[in-house]
Amino acid sequence: MTSLKAIIVDDERLARLNLRKLLNPYPEIEVAGEASSCENAIEMIRLFNPQLIFLDIQLSGETGFDLLELIDNSIKIIFVTAYDEYAIRAFEVNAIDYLLKPVNPERLKAAIERVIKREKAQEGEAKCYEYSDSIYVRLNNYASRFIKISSISFIEPVGNYTRIFTIDGKHCLVLKTLKQWEEELPENHFVRIHRSSIVNIEHVDHIEKDSNTQQRAYLKNISEPLDISRRYARKLKSLN
Repeated sequence: MTSLKAIIVDDERLARLNLRKLLNPYPEIEVAGEASSCENAIEMIRLFNPQLIFLDIQLSGETGFDLLELIDNSIKIIFVTAYDEYAIRAFEVNAIDYLLKPVNPERLKAAIERVIKREKAQEGEAKCYEYSDSIYVRLNNYASRFIKISSISFIEPVGNYTRIFTIDGKHCLVLKTLKQWEEELPENHFVRIHRSSIVNIEHVDHIEKDSNTQQRAYLKNISEPLDISRRYARKLKSLN
């Protein structure tokens, strides 16, 4: 595996320098650039096309989550922050890890190992499912079932797992990333609408826009709507 190109996004120069030093022993990670804001980060991403971002959450007047709305979801994210209250939200957007400042070298090592493991797994050739296929999934330690691809309503990340929701209201956990699902599911039926969800367009009942121009998808037999991020709204509209 070749080294992963990374950028560091943090509004504190000293924090960026400290993280660079901690990353020096890892030839698998090539730090291509640094950014102090979302605008600078977008410039770095366009310039270096990184596969990994070490991302602070609290930036000056904005947050790391704002950046995620604007970038390709294939870029892996490791949050590096002084605040622990955003951990759940971080994993909802499928972050690789969530490191607290000051960064513990052992925790950083574990995060890098997780990134490399996921990268190697994704280098393998992905199986592409047909809409009429069925997959065999484990529900718990004692039960498994077949699920028709066509019956999948939407999929969301849960840590290193993903949760599949089906049109009959059932759900189950699968040890697979959202990115892997995106590569394997038939693209004329399934679309990413957010960093934290893939939906089956056959099961989208309608889409609403609120006063703040936020769009939400309402799915059949699912009580809560799903947010649609700006970068995916156009793609979803083109498939309808």
